[in-house]
Amino acid sequence: MIEFIESHRIQLIETLVLLVILLIIKLFSNKATGRFLRRFDVDIERNKISKKIINLFMIIGTVLALAGIWNIDQAQLIVFLTSMLTILGIAFVAQWSILSNITSSLILFFTHPLKIGEEIEVFDKDYAVSGKVEDISFFFIHIRDANGHLITIPNNVALQKTIVTKNSKLKK
Repeated sequence: MIEFIESHRIQLIETLVLLVILLIIKLFSNKATGRFLRRFDVDIERNKISKKIINLFMIIGTVLALAGIWNIDQAQLIVFLTSMLTILGIAFVAQWSILSNITSSLILFFTHPLKIGEEIEVFDKDYAVSGKVEDISFFFIHIRDANGHLITIPNNVALQKTIVTKNSKLKK
């Protein structure tokens, strides 16, 4: 172990510095996102989703930087990435709903008036749902009903069903 630390001292220091920089950027980006949303009168409830998207891009950038720090062979990295993309492609073909839910989450975020903290009712002939929206993730909308139960609805279903927002006001 000591031999590894001695032989890779520079990479370990660079990795530590990169992680500290990532944490600092994450703190500043969270505050900047909140200020940006307030300045341009974007619904503050969408702040959580915006932070998730920004964090995803920061993690991708960090992984790429770590690959550079640790001198990962580009040919090996390309083989790894293409293998992972192939596995993901097969998974998407086997389960289109995953891709559909991710796409639906983006559509809900940018165009749908649904907001976190809002009382809604989802009309469905089999199982109508009503309650308060607690979270909108990449795959599900989390709704807390009047009995305190947490109900999850896939995002693609939310785009296909009629949703009534009980306490929202239209902006003019």
